[in-house]
Amino acid sequence: MVDTAFVNWRWLSAVALVIVGSHTELRASGHGPVFGAATPTLGRGGWSIDQAYTFRGGEGDDPQSQQMFKTMVSFGITETVQISGSVPVAMSDGLAPSRMMSAMSSEREFEALLAYRFQKRTVGIGGRQESTLYVGGTMPMEDERAGAPVGSSLVVQAATGYASRAHYAWFGGGAQHFIERDGARQGDSRFLTFVYGYRPPPLRVEPGKPDLRFFVEVTAEDRTATTSAGIDVAPGGRTVFVGPTSLLVYKAIALEGGVLFPVYQKDAQFRERMRVAVNFAYFFWLK
Repeated sequence: MVDTAFVNWRWLSAVALVIVGSHTELRASGHGPVFGAATPTLGRGGWSIDQAYTFRGGEGDDPQSQQMFKTMVSFGITETVQISGSVPVAMSDGLAPSRMMSAMSSEREFEALLAYRFQKRTVGIGGRQESTLYVGGTMPMEDERAGAPVGSSLVVQAATGYASRAHYAWFGGGAQHFIERDGARQGDSRFLTFVYGYRPPPLRVEPGKPDLRFFVEVTAEDRTATTSAGIDVAPGGRTVFVGPTSLLVYKAIALEGGVLFPVYQKDAQFRERMRVAVNFAYFFWLK
């Protein structure tokens, strides 16, 4: 069960009051998929707060599971440069480490990411092609993970894709490299994501009206074994997950969620039967 005692209800209530009390006409049109890497960045001076809930369910006679609440705050330094920081609010952990969401770490750790959208060009009428690079790192909130000391990590990832009023397609990939601590090193993660989105003709509305989009997302990860004194103490694994997600955007609010199912699992310590994520985002500018 999720330990909700860690949730800062006073802070969440303050966020809700800001949302209700905002009179600025905003639009969260730049938000991307929930699992896969995407290219949108905030505009200059723009802020966003994301509150995500994720669940990983195991399979077998004694299934393990993982639940997490995580908050991410992002700020647009320029039109193409954005900085983000995420922190776990509450979590229960029973599965091996995994890079479940490209935008936020899926473990009990602080993470900071710097995004640089280094390419943006118009394609046809209403379409655009973009490419974004992400660089950052994590700092663990726990001393051990998978039975071994856990250190900080470096994260590098990139995404490129196409977006129009009807179709969206993003391809991304990256790596997370853990630094050795007390003679042990957590397994590195190499991951790939692919996202295809579609907005049916009746939903291609004008700005300011509810905007609903549907996606198919694919995530693949290759994680090496965790070692201590040069000996493997926890196995790595390879996984591929596929599933449907959706995104609803209205003015300054974005609500997205979906579920992924395994199509390939190899050498994993615990097998999974599904991954679920729900994310609420609010966009604003401080005057």
